[in-house]
Amino acid sequence: EKNGFIQINIVVRDIEKAAEKWAELLGVEKPEVFINHLEGGDNYQYRGKPITCDLKCANIAMNGFVIELHEPCGDGESSFHEFLKKHGNGVHHLGFQVGNLRDTIIQELEEDGYDVNRTLGIYPGGSWTIVDSEDDLGVNLNIKPHA
Repeated sequence: EKNGFIQINIVVRDIEKAAEKWAELLGVEKPEVFINHLEGGDNYQYRGKPITCDLKCANIAMNGFVIELHEPCGDGESSFHEFLKKHGNGVHHLGFQVGNLRDTIIQELEEDGYDVNRTLGIYPGGSWTIVDSEDDLGVNLNIKPHA
């Protein structure tokens, strides 16, 4: 596995339409849309609190990275709900795989003044941290040890 840029995440109001349009544009099969249930607790926290939410998701594997579509659904708060309310459709984050440098990078970003507690997620074999960097970088960051 190589470390570096691995994903671009786009938040959309209508994932079925977006998945279809991306597939048409890229000349690929429409990706499967599935629901990712994030159960608040040790495995999912939003702004420091355990929050439960659901996301409709679709992934389009490109050459070495993934276009990840998310449509927030249900009532639970999330960084994705927040983004959609504020901006509408748009690029939510860029994802970077950093291997065992994850904790060091998160610490450095925190020392640089970024909110690294926006969203923390743990799943079998990996984890993700959404860093609130929109104001400075124009986009959030997703720091992952492994894809």
